[in-house]
Amino acid sequence: MNSKTLWNQEQEKLFFIKSLEVASPEQLFYITEDHRYVAYWPRKYSDKKTTLQSRNAIIGTYTERWVADLIKEIANELGGFAVNGVISESIGLSNQSPADVAICKTKDKYQNPKDILTIIEVKMSIVWNWEFDPIENTLTCLGDYRTHQGNPGLLRSDSILKAIGKSINIRVSGFAASKIPIIIIGNTPITKMYYEKVDYLKRNGIIQGFWSINPKPLDNNGENIKNTKFNGFYRFDTYEELEQSALDLLKEEREFFSGMRTRKKLGEFIEIANEEPTYEGKAQKFLDLLRRSED
Repeated sequence: MNSKTLWNQEQEKLFFIKSLEVASPEQLFYITEDHRYVAYWPRKYSDKKTTLQSRNAIIGTYTERWVADLIKEIANELGGFAVNGVISESIGLSNQSPADVAICKTKDKYQNPKDILTIIEVKMSIVWNWEFDPIENTLTCLGDYRTHQGNPGLLRSDSILKAIGKSINIRVSGFAASKIPIIIIGNTPITKMYYEKVDYLKRNGIIQGFWSINPKPLDNNGENIKNTKFNGFYRFDTYEELEQSALDLLKEEREFFSGMRTRKKLGEFIEIANEEPTYEGKAQKFLDLLRRSED
């Protein structure tokens, strides 16, 4: 196994260093009344504030490519490739809403669902607050998200809800998406109000996990959640831990199924499926009956 670096302060600093090569400081930082360039408004800042939209696209593109690079060796172990911006119209991945990252059997942007091994939505953002000195060309970390006014990554309700909405759209697009695991990757914890929801989504097979790849999002060993009760949210502390979980999830074929049938009809399906000689055969027969029934 090859050790790789997960998201941390240095990775975040590197984002700003590389982005400043192609973007202006005004596109990446807020400017305070006393002309300081900061990634977020400090917690106690009360002067005039503006809304910075330009950074969203920059951090989005950067982290999507960063995640693809992080998992490319995992993809290789599965005989596939980590591909950005995958389009597969039949399962709801359009040109306007492609998969941020997908592990696929080919390197193509346009994919047949049968060649997609997993879909990954990336919900990462700037976690720490940073100050940029344009004269000295230096970056200073001002503190973690407890020190600023922004809610980064998966701590934002809109990030969680967008991820859920897109995942459900994929799931209800047709049976072609039923074998494809969906993972949401972020770099922060989630708020307590979503603990039960993400567990429900995982236990019911809609989303296979909200995964944070930031081992220490809080400074001074601040406490943050490792996982929810049923691992709907899970924080990875090493690349090896991430690699093992991804391989465990993807090496064995799984199938999403849903429906609302009478108990009598479900009993009939189970009885018919039970006549098959193998567990795999029973499962396939049950799924076929469930999907063909009009009840």
